[in-house]
Amino acid sequence: MSNLPGIRPTDMHLKRRQLLKAALVASMTHSLLQAAQDKKSMTFGFSTYGMKGIATETAVQILSDIGFNGVELAVWEGWDAAPESVNSERRKRIRGALREHGIRLSALMENLKPSADAGEQKKTGDRLKAVAGLAHDLSPDDPPVIETTLGGNQWKNSKHLFVERMAVWSEIAEQTKTVIAIKPHRSNAMSRPEEAVWLLKQLDEPKWLRMVYDYSHFDRRDMTLEDTIKTSLPYTSFVAVKDTAEVDGQVRFALPGDSGRIDYTKLLTMLKEGGYTGDVNCEVSGQIWNVKGYDPIATARKCYANLAPAFKLAGLSLK
Repeated sequence: MSNLPGIRPTDMHLKRRQLLKAALVASMTHSLLQAAQDKKSMTFGFSTYGMKGIATETAVQILSDIGFNGVELAVWEGWDAAPESVNSERRKRIRGALREHGIRLSALMENLKPSADAGEQKKTGDRLKAVAGLAHDLSPDDPPVIETTLGGNQWKNSKHLFVERMAVWSEIAEQTKTVIAIKPHRSNAMSRPEEAVWLLKQLDEPKWLRMVYDYSHFDRRDMTLEDTIKTSLPYTSFVAVKDTAEVDGQVRFALPGDSGRIDYTKLLTMLKEGGYTGDVNCEVSGQIWNVKGYDPIATARKCYANLAPAFKLAGLSLK
């Protein structure tokens, strides 16, 4: 009991409760602000496209142990995280693993091709809906983008079909509240950033349809890092990174940082200054992981070692 004049025990208890409540509110506010800041920070990820055969939960733990704070899951048919291979119980486990290890699920990699055939296009639409459902099940508060190339051989012969089919994809994206990001690919009909931008503009730049930036598809062509970033950045929701090498007169893909051709500090700095807050994700080409003796864990470690210094030089935290 208090001996101070004019202060009753009930007043002290009330004051204590008020202070505790204020402290709790302050703590929750700090946590929410921190979460918001974390969500706005660029992450450094690795794609399980280069980890075929490893269970998704295990891959998440491995990547976290290496130091990555982001992951893209390959969801093609035959991959561990394909929608048809992941029942509701496993979805809960994968979601738990992502939270436990502090890994942001940034993207789901698909391989969808617009088709002139109505039946094939319906299958593609159904697949998009299934992948979107997986996206929301695995990360309800921050659903990953669905990234895909578009295939095709010649831009002039494919672009109008792409516009027509992308209009349908955009509707599915809006209905499911899931971003679909299309990727220019050096071997596909849509191979340049300006072509992806043209396509998006034909559809009035829909909120749920965006693009992927991957300089490896522009390197060793008539496109600079600076110009392609400037063109792409206003429309970009996901960044993939890997290098190129010339082998026997042909361009081949290499691990990010291995060729020394791409200035990743400049790339990251330009993304940061341009306000990009998504993932910068290491992609291992099938040209590499299909080679006998490929070691996915050693490869992930090498990718991290190659690029982590660039994050530091660009003033970006990895944790």
